[in-house]
Amino acid sequence: MDSVLKFVKILALGTWVGSIVYFVAIVTRGAFAVLTRDQAGALVGFTLAGLHEIGVIAAVAFVIAAIGLEMSIKAMARPAALGVALMLLLTLESQRVVIPRMDALRREMGSVDMTPPGDPRRAEFNRLHGVSVDLEAGVLIVGLVALFLTVRGET
Repeated sequence: MDSVLKFVKILALGTWVGSIVYFVAIVTRGAFAVLTRDQAGALVGFTLAGLHEIGVIAAVAFVIAAIGLEMSIKAMARPAALGVALMLLLTLESQRVVIPRMDALRREMGSVDMTPPGDPRRAEFNRLHGVSVDLEAGVLIVGLVALFLTVRGET
């Protein structure tokens, strides 16, 4: 059973981190290369929602497996588990606070690309986009560290 739980921890984190890498390296680049900026933004927003769903599921799977391995809630005090908790918090901040604000601004503007850069809505959208990118980068960096610690086997 321990092998299965260890596998679940690694699979959960590997899937989450790998999905972020794929999202950044392939989805966003491809969307902005072949679609209009507004279409690409819509596609990226849609896929980001899916990425966040994967993250939440992965976090839950990791936590259940970690607690199951140690048969104790104390498993959550380990560095990798704390990292996963931080990843989840950053993901939820993006999913529930930042992106809804960006979506509301996008609806107000109609077209982000056609809204003048000096428009306060566009400036706020750009600021929130930067926050969104920073949150995702944070999830990726913490995820890489947590994955390393998990594979290495924390003591």
